[in-house]
Amino acid sequence: MFGKVKKWLGIEGVKVELVLPEMVFEQVGAISGQLVFHSKNPQVVRNIHLKMVEKYSRGRGKEKLVDEYLLGEITLKQRIEVPAEELIGVDFTLPFQLHKSKVDKFGDKNFVTGGLVSLAKKLQAVNSEYRIEVEADVEGTALNPFDKKVVQLVEV
Repeated sequence: MFGKVKKWLGIEGVKVELVLPEMVFEQVGAISGQLVFHSKNPQVVRNIHLKMVEKYSRGRGKEKLVDEYLLGEITLKQRIEVPAEELIGVDFTLPFQLHKSKVDKFGDKNFVTGGLVSLAKKLQAVNSEYRIEVEADVEGTALNPFDKKVVQLVEV
């Protein structure tokens, strides 16, 4: 009985790990990586949900505001058999589209407005952090394995 409860809760079950490049180029509009699955017991992954999220913060102290924007998401509907004590790799490509504010669009017009926007962002402590999240749907478990990693977005 204890084994059934552990399986249902996902204890000693499938674990998923994101393997990503350290930097992502904004102009490419997609990130490629690999998902690595491993388990102590044989199990089956039904599908995988991936998404890229931007955490946009601005302001300082009590005035700080934080928003999150979904930049891209995909669901891989494939059945993956994960044998006990073996690593299984699954490659993926996640397309994304950046969310540009009106201020960012204004800054893109030329280098003068770009400098003004850059200065205004520094004064307002504007910061964006990008992360990739994965959740795998595993047969017979209530709590699905997940992972998330922060990536650095690079403009060229």
